[in-house]
Amino acid sequence: MQAEIPTKMASPAEWFDSFKVSATDEELYRFLYAMPKGGDLHNHMSGSARSEWFLNWALAEEKRGYIYYTKVKINNCRDYGTNEFGGEPYLMMFINIQESEYQKLSPCEQSEYVPLAEMSAKQKQGWLNSLRLDKSYEGRDEFFQTHWQRLNYIYANPYISAENLAANIKAFAAEGMSYIEPQIGVRGYVRPDGSGYSPEEVADVYRERLLQKDVVDTGMTFRLQLSVLRFSPFAEDSLRFLYQFAYENSDLWVAVNFVGREDNDKGYPLRFLDTLRELRKQYHGVHLSIHAGEVDEPNKHIKDSLLLGAERIGHGINLITDANTMLLMRDGPYMVEINLISNLLLEYVDDYSQHPFPEYLRMGIPVALSTDDRGMWDSNMTDEFFIAVKEFNLSWDEVTYLSRNSLKYSFAPDTVKSDLLKNFEKRIRDFEEKIQSSPGKILSDDAISYGFICRQYELCSLQP
Repeated sequence: MQAEIPTKMASPAEWFDSFKVSATDEELYRFLYAMPKGGDLHNHMSGSARSEWFLNWALAEEKRGYIYYTKVKINNCRDYGTNEFGGEPYLMMFINIQESEYQKLSPCEQSEYVPLAEMSAKQKQGWLNSLRLDKSYEGRDEFFQTHWQRLNYIYANPYISAENLAANIKAFAAEGMSYIEPQIGVRGYVRPDGSGYSPEEVADVYRERLLQKDVVDTGMTFRLQLSVLRFSPFAEDSLRFLYQFAYENSDLWVAVNFVGREDNDKGYPLRFLDTLRELRKQYHGVHLSIHAGEVDEPNKHIKDSLLLGAERIGHGINLITDANTMLLMRDGPYMVEINLISNLLLEYVDDYSQHPFPEYLRMGIPVALSTDDRGMWDSNMTDEFFIAVKEFNLSWDEVTYLSRNSLKYSFAPDTVKSDLLKNFEKRIRDFEEKIQSSPGKILSDDAISYGFICRQYELCSLQP
């Protein structure tokens, strides 16, 4: 039975307190989908495409000469193994390669692959599921050790990367957001013949796509980050290159980030202290947002990341174990990028009752919600707000505070940030007036949810 939507209350806060108690999950979700939001500051673009999007884009790239193959069987054609810094493991299904690589394989290995366009219905479903965490037994190792290796050459196409950026901008705009700041690379991209694109050529592909009408019409504002794989033996050289690239391309890129599993000790934060001090002598205006505290055990990675110059901390799960750094971070200027779905699926918490988010929020440590790898979670930004409200009984002031923070702590230029904040205040004020005047009309008819909310909360009625 549909819950009765509360009528006009003394304030939007009182209305929301009543609504969240009486509303069905679908009604709460439709409300949060319609609600004006701020931005997404922690977003890996390569993990933010839905599997269906990747497949459609890969097939469409035939017009540019890209033909992709995927592994659907293992015929024991060679020795197997994994390579942490390049190459793909042999004993893994649905690894994707392009034709220039396929032609280099032995006939035996070629027999293990089929063109994407020729997959059977069963193979296609397996392919789609291989790029998202949709099984209860899948977790951290499945994500870190298989998803990226499977994508492989598909994401080495700059046109697919650019299309992904555009698709996310449009999807986030539909959720009521006004800003995103995703991490997206410029190196390692290849042409159909296997030769490489220069970083400048890749950047121009992005610029061209972002100027097209469907993106411009969203009204979304965006800036980009570059990522350093922290445990790579070449990480310092990558940092030097990417830091300079961000400085020289500040029209789009505003920051450098450190990514990769923190339980690989080769990527400990202070490894990069001398390099960053060297870079700051040469370049200005390049921001740092660093993944830190995304581990099971207590350590000082967050404190050490602040010493590196981090202005924002990605995840920050184990900040709760470092009392001195918690005190340091109260009331800013540093912010923690909270990724509720990511932390659950990657097993950094067993359930949301273990998550430190409400402690940070209510102790005055600046926080904002973000999506991390939403395509691989089969989720969106509304999911993050839905979980936060359901699991932690957020007030209306807390909900709007989270959106403001996602703009206030962005790395957008000051004038752009000021405009974003002013625009948000107008949008949220208009929305609150609509709550007051027409409370029955503030539930989105266009709300879309995906697999995560269906599996975790049995809210499946809004799936496309």
